[in-house]
Amino acid sequence: MWYAASVPTVLRIDGLLVKIYPNDHRPEHDHVIGAGKEAQYFLNVPDGPPTLRKNLRFSGKELNRIQAGLTTHLAALCAAWKEIHGNH
Repeated sequence: MWYAASVPTVLRIDGLLVKIYPNDHRPEHDHVIGAGKEAQYFLNVPDGPPTLRKNLRFSGKELNRIQAGLTTHLAALCAAWKEIHGNH
């Protein structure tokens, strides 16, 4: 994750960074990073809900909190993906 610092943070959830990588692939998803852990969630644009794609070391309780935060901010995350990646 050496490149994570150079990627814009689009949201913070309980001190965790939510990032969308400019050179990343579809389908639309984000990376939640913090405390030596990472999770990826499909955004399921445009209506959600976000669904877990990959988990590296977050507990079930943490994942539930993350998903709730992503769901709350889904419209902003979808807009950020579109701004970063365009319509294609």
